[in-house]
Amino acid sequence: MRNVMSSNTQIKTRVNSQRIVVTGNVKRNIGTQLKGLMIEVWKYRLSYLFIAPFFIAFFIFIVLPIAAGIALSFTYFNAIEFPTWVGWLNFQHLFSQDIIFLQHVLPNSFKFAVFVGPLGYACAFLLAWFIAQLPGTLRIWYALAMYAPSLTGGVAIAVVWQVAFTGDRTGYINSFLLKLGLIEKPILFLADKDYLMNIMILVSIWGSMGIGFLALLAGILNVDKQLYEAGQIDGISSRLQEIWYITIPSMKPQMLFAAIISIVNTLKSGGVGTAMAGNPTPDYAGQLMVSHIDDYGFIRFELGYASAISIVLLVIMLLLNRLLRALFDPKEGEEG
Repeated sequence: MRNVMSSNTQIKTRVNSQRIVVTGNVKRNIGTQLKGLMIEVWKYRLSYLFIAPFFIAFFIFIVLPIAAGIALSFTYFNAIEFPTWVGWLNFQHLFSQDIIFLQHVLPNSFKFAVFVGPLGYACAFLLAWFIAQLPGTLRIWYALAMYAPSLTGGVAIAVVWQVAFTGDRTGYINSFLLKLGLIEKPILFLADKDYLMNIMILVSIWGSMGIGFLALLAGILNVDKQLYEAGQIDGISSRLQEIWYITIPSMKPQMLFAAIISIVNTLKSGGVGTAMAGNPTPDYAGQLMVSHIDDYGFIRFELGYASAISIVLLVIMLLLNRLLRALFDPKEGEEG
């Protein structure tokens, strides 16, 4: 019995000594790596000094707000009292008890994203291609005309279009339809749930020709003209074949950038509907993720719950970002 106990003690002693040795080696390796890293940083200290403003701004305006949002999403916070820890309660309530979110916000956001995202992206590509075929001076003016609406922002765009869809005889659409005799009385476009979402989609697509559109235009203009000549020799005989076999494969980086910008702008949209119809929108017909966040964050002052919705939106954006990278990112060995 004593021999067994002594052997067990020896085994434990050897194990503990091995753990101490391994831990010591790990610490030494970490220390060596940190020392090497600091030597490299000091070696290129001038370069790090030049990029320091960007990193500081990125940390203050991106990293810190995201970290604060994640922390607040697990709390109850009314902007007056100190946040109270509630754990996963906000997320449980969001996906199990928030009827507005489940019945209106999610379906509306999905419908809005399906139409505005892909359709706006396709329109941006087609417009960029058509403008690229124009002479230099004319091309600049057309590109400026397409890009200008995106400079005004979603709320300004909504104010402009609100005049067109006003629900009385002074509204441009109602006035036009009354003169043609197509309707007998004005239609309350912005108060009718059957029209509101379609109007939001129309306005958002009209104002979506922004940075992504310019990136696509630049990509099309920078495609090597010799590729088109080689394609004609190889049997490409139409513009559609040129677009499919030469233009698109040659500008995958620009298409990836435009796709990411398009999906981000689509998911963060919401100001158009609320600016035109108020928040919440009539019968929640135009309620999107961002407008739901504004409702809880700046009207009800439930900032913890609004942060939880924001984190869900962030996760959706990250997943779609990975999907788009898998579709458009040039593979290893591919030109682009």
